[in-house]
Amino acid sequence: MTATTAPTGIAKYIPILSWLPSYQSDWLRLDLVAGLTAAAVVIPQAMAYATIAGLPVEVGLYTALVPMVVYALLGTSRPLSVSATSTIAMLTAAVLVGVAPGGSREELLVASATLAVLVGGLLVVASVLRLGVIANFISAPVLTGFKAGIGVVIFVGQLGKVLGISVPKGPFFQTIISLLEGLGDLHWPTLLLGLVTLAILIFLPRLFPRLSAPLVAVVVGIAASGLLNLDGYGIKLAGEIPPGLPAFSLPHLSLVGALLPGALGIALMSFTESIAAARAFQAHGEPEPDANQELLALGLANIGGGLLQAMPSGGGTSQTAVNDGAGARTQVAELVTAGIVVVTLLFLAPLISMLPQATLGALALVAAAGLIKVKEFRAIVQISQRELIWALVASAGVVLLGTLE
Repeated sequence: MTATTAPTGIAKYIPILSWLPSYQSDWLRLDLVAGLTAAAVVIPQAMAYATIAGLPVEVGLYTALVPMVVYALLGTSRPLSVSATSTIAMLTAAVLVGVAPGGSREELLVASATLAVLVGGLLVVASVLRLGVIANFISAPVLTGFKAGIGVVIFVGQLGKVLGISVPKGPFFQTIISLLEGLGDLHWPTLLLGLVTLAILIFLPRLFPRLSAPLVAVVVGIAASGLLNLDGYGIKLAGEIPPGLPAFSLPHLSLVGALLPGALGIALMSFTESIAAARAFQAHGEPEPDANQELLALGLANIGGGLLQAMPSGGGTSQTAVNDGAGARTQVAELVTAGIVVVTLLFLAPLISMLPQATLGALALVAAAGLIKVKEFRAIVQISQRELIWALVASAGVVLLGTLE
């Protein structure tokens, strides 16, 4: 991954073949540390993103496993971490509401897995058609505004979990009304736990930057659940999580027509987020990520994930930043992260089932706030007021019209 020349032959389509033979032994320690560090962030976030999508928490873990492994084999970015992202989770939620409103767990799993396969298929087709060039025409201000709008929608949608209020899924302003109407039923133990979790997520990185705040928050939540019997106080838990690796799941072709419009939007966002993150963390002297190969890698990552019950996936900026900052030299770091996910699924499922929903809600709130980048809006103002208008229009469009629209 650190070579300066582009791969040729079969290595052009399976990039790991171009850098693994020249892998240096002194890189292994760095990749191990980076993979373990990234896992401490990816695993809690992936579970929270699954709840944003309205899916069981284990789907987030499945999404942090299969797509990550496939991308490690086929991707062209050294540090890019591919799994669930908050933006894609919100788009997935918008699609599933229309396809399986109030659906059972099984219906949601089938629909989300089918959606992931469809997203992957569209990305593979885009790769065959050499459409990677569209990465050069993505408007950064519009993307900033779009993500900010999604952040606002996620924040409002996840407040109920921290307040202990049951809020039905619906349009943005309907959700606000439901929250206001439900304030009389505020569940104080849930709120207290949510505030403690938020305090950990906000202040711990400032006091102890080397610690993973999401991991600490999850450990504290599970420990409190086991030691204090939080369930007995009416605090809702994640619930039973099936132990073991994900099962093979064929997509349901009957859902393709209903899922296709949303899949197009998710495919575009998956590629947009991924190529932006890959370029942002491209080190000096490294070759630029191959946009068409990235389409292929992301496409097959989504197809592979969907066949094993994952939701749509893409490259996440925050987890890529952690991976890169921890010193990842190659995609071996992501294989290490995937290995930790396997251990979690095989041996830690009973513990994760004790995770309070308020903890997951707080993780989602912090992730949503991270999508609203005030500094980027200020930078846009300094460049062009017209670009700022487009960014604000994109934000307002998400809030007023809906994420997919």
